[in-house]
Amino acid sequence: METNGLLQQKVPSGCSSIMVSMNRLSTKKRAQIIGCLVEGNSIRATVRMTGAAKNTIAKLLVDLGTATSEYQDGALRELPCKTIQCDEIWAYAYAKNKNVPEQFKGTYGYGDVWTWTALCADTKLVPAWVVGERTIYDALYFMKDLEGRLPHRVQITTDGLNLYLPGVKGAFRKREVDYAMLQKLYGNAGEERRYSPAACVGTKAETILGDPDPAKISTSYVERQNLTMRMGMRRFTRLTNGFSKKVENLAHAVSLHFMHYNFARPHKTLSDRYPTTPAMAAGVADHIWSLEEISGLLD
Repeated sequence: METNGLLQQKVPSGCSSIMVSMNRLSTKKRAQIIGCLVEGNSIRATVRMTGAAKNTIAKLLVDLGTATSEYQDGALRELPCKTIQCDEIWAYAYAKNKNVPEQFKGTYGYGDVWTWTALCADTKLVPAWVVGERTIYDALYFMKDLEGRLPHRVQITTDGLNLYLPGVKGAFRKREVDYAMLQKLYGNAGEERRYSPAACVGTKAETILGDPDPAKISTSYVERQNLTMRMGMRRFTRLTNGFSKKVENLAHAVSLHFMHYNFARPHKTLSDRYPTTPAMAAGVADHIWSLEEISGLLD
């Protein structure tokens, strides 16, 4: 995977007025910082809440983003997922496209950044994601990463973005797959508002490969995951100044977010009998991870 993340418990209460250096951070302090970040707080807000220095928090994010990415890359293999929904979500790094300096225009990491995500409709696990651009190359990279984690024949649904077609065909060319596109139909373009599209008046499902079950052709769960990402990562919040200055930091934040989401945050739809995380539902974890355990990936 290029980037991964995690999400879980509430922010521990209590603040410290003492600035803490990175090499003196205790497991408890690291867990407190992680709790702040995965609950959608910015780095500056986390500074105010924990008393840790800004550079300390930024370094912890980089180190932990790397560790959680590596851990999930190994853990999310041979998954039982059979019904996959895929989508892509927009953010930006350094500046919005229109404000990118001339010398950086067209350079990755300056302007639009897209995060490709896959979600299992049954376990709600996010088995694969890629932070990159909206290109055929990234679509193929994303789908190849997803294919390598699923040993069974799977059904995949995406929206109508034409980049998915060569991605799925290229990644699954040596095995059978059931693939459908779900195209949304919108009302009169004149009804469009500045920050929201026109009303969706229907959908059109199209079978692309194999024999997908019509009842499972949907992108509802993965689109709801987009809201979870925007709520859980300050860098994805629209109409604010909480963007990433470096695309690498955005990738580390995504990695931490999905680590918390997959392993440490019980999912309401899975928790009828007892609290269950997506990783537990998928059989890759046997308990709810604590923030201290996530912090322990650095030890």
